[in-house]
Amino acid sequence: VQLQASGGGLVQAGDSLKLSCEASGRTLRGYAVGWFRQAPGKEREYVAGFSRTGGYTYYADSVKGRFTISRDNAKNTVYLQMNSLKPEDTAVYYCAADNSIIQSQYRNYAQYDHWGQGTQVTVSS
Repeated sequence: VQLQASGGGLVQAGDSLKLSCEASGRTLRGYAVGWFRQAPGKEREYVAGFSRTGGYTYYADSVKGRFTISRDNAKNTVYLQMNSLKPEDTAVYYCAADNSIIQSQYRNYAQYDHWGQGTQVTVSS
């Protein structure tokens, strides 16, 4: 499966952005999908994701209540709605997918085989 992330940009604190992760080649059904981010000098971190069944969603504590992950199976696309953005949300955001990952590893970026190219999100104060 190939992934294409888009939707990043430069916004002010308090603004919203919606990222898209469009898959091609295979359906995302049966894949765990995660959004990760990486700020300069920091390790890649888990932001949000879907379980392999698609029935469960997971969020990092730092984004709970502000970010929402959703999907459109007809478009084979996963979204990340980001509200109330903060300067500390500034990072390159990546989407990733894997169809053999186990639940305990969903937050571990090293366990995902398929990655999108990343989209820059910059939040100014």
